[in-house]
Amino acid sequence: MTTAMLFIILFGCMLMGMPIAIALGLSSVTTILLFSNDSLASVALKLFEATSEHYTLLAIPFFILSSAFLSTGGVAKRLINFAIDAIGHVRGGLAMASVMACMLFAAVSGSSPATVAAIGTIVIAGMVRSGYPEAFAAGVIANAGTLGILIPPSIVMLVYAAATEVSASRMFMAGFIPGLMMGLLLMVAIYIAARIMKLPSQPFPGFKQLFRSGGIAMGGLMLIVIVLGSIYGGIASPTEAAAVAAVYAYLIAVMGYRDIGPLKGVAWRNEGEAMGSAVARNLFQVVMAIPRSISHPEVRKVFVDASKVSMMLLFIIANAMLFAHVLTTERIPHNIAEMIMQWGLPAWGFLIVVNILLLIAGNFMEPSAILLIMAPILFPIAMQLGIDPIHLGIIMVVNMEIGMLTPPVGLNLFVTAGITGRNMIWVIKACLPWLGLLLFFLILITYIPQISLFLPEYIDQLKGY
Repeated sequence: MTTAMLFIILFGCMLMGMPIAIALGLSSVTTILLFSNDSLASVALKLFEATSEHYTLLAIPFFILSSAFLSTGGVAKRLINFAIDAIGHVRGGLAMASVMACMLFAAVSGSSPATVAAIGTIVIAGMVRSGYPEAFAAGVIANAGTLGILIPPSIVMLVYAAATEVSASRMFMAGFIPGLMMGLLLMVAIYIAARIMKLPSQPFPGFKQLFRSGGIAMGGLMLIVIVLGSIYGGIASPTEAAAVAAVYAYLIAVMGYRDIGPLKGVAWRNEGEAMGSAVARNLFQVVMAIPRSISHPEVRKVFVDASKVSMMLLFIIANAMLFAHVLTTERIPHNIAEMIMQWGLPAWGFLIVVNILLLIAGNFMEPSAILLIMAPILFPIAMQLGIDPIHLGIIMVVNMEIGMLTPPVGLNLFVTAGITGRNMIWVIKACLPWLGLLLFFLILITYIPQISLFLPEYIDQLKGY
């Protein structure tokens, strides 16, 4: 009875158009008041614990702030230029370069909608000008943008780690190879389509220009080395690496590339100026600009925007944690696990059920909310069936990728529609051919666990675990 009422209230609130965070909190509080023996004081305690005791969740605001600076600071444009110089000369190379740029930006942002917005705003129009069909360009970017939650660092992986108490570092390691594999699959599909459709290619700019654009983009690319290198090398936890990433993103956007802030438009080196003089002048400018940059309108706007996104996401997480507390208190995951074990489902059959449930949920809910609701239910069952928790996490993340592209709540669809100015039906049709590739990739990830587990197990061996 308690289980039925909990989910009836939850889905009833959602059908009425109530925000998911409010629906989660209201259904939990109502169930505690009317049907549970739990104390109402546990509500306040759990809401406090959700944001104070889960150390991993502290990384989320830092990664969001880092992503905001990189999206605003022109890092995406430099990554795109480098990607085009690297592979733009291949037939269909502009689209392939867009996927490569999405992969690089995903590795510094951790957000799928941010990846689509930052890269798509520039490259969709560029592909159309170069002779690509607009639907082809929009479909490629909407799908490549989903890599934002698969290639580490990923905010969605942090949420899964907090919900199941698995290692966030191992989740990041497990997402690295699948992320590269998905990007390569998209590039191969683009190349085949480009040969059939006779799409154009760019002239090769030469190695001098390639090294030049690579050097210019290095400011953004170094963030990948700093974050992933420190986590994989055991130097820093994901939360510590996220804090460093936020500071580095601020410095590179405001003081390095100078696309925003008080030094905006100020050249690093004036014509005819000696290198030593330029370095000394810039060091003086940076020192003098630091106090002014914090209060600069553009920088302040980045902080405000990142704070809004962080508060929204953490509010959803806090209410979802309360919902998970009610599930645990009422032994709902335990009862469901016992029921499924009595059915005699093998591990592969259970994973089919998991994928179907998550694909359906992805149509109606935001990824973080899905993970926080479903993970406490599915995790105990997976453990009893011998499924690795890291493998289960990557399966859930790939399902969330597909959810980003399925209506009516697919966030990447809305971002792409905003960039192209087209209606939602047009965007959905543009994404459909590529969605099949993601479903194929989901099958590979589900039934070949070593794709996800090879890197974390190999690094454990190197460390002597």
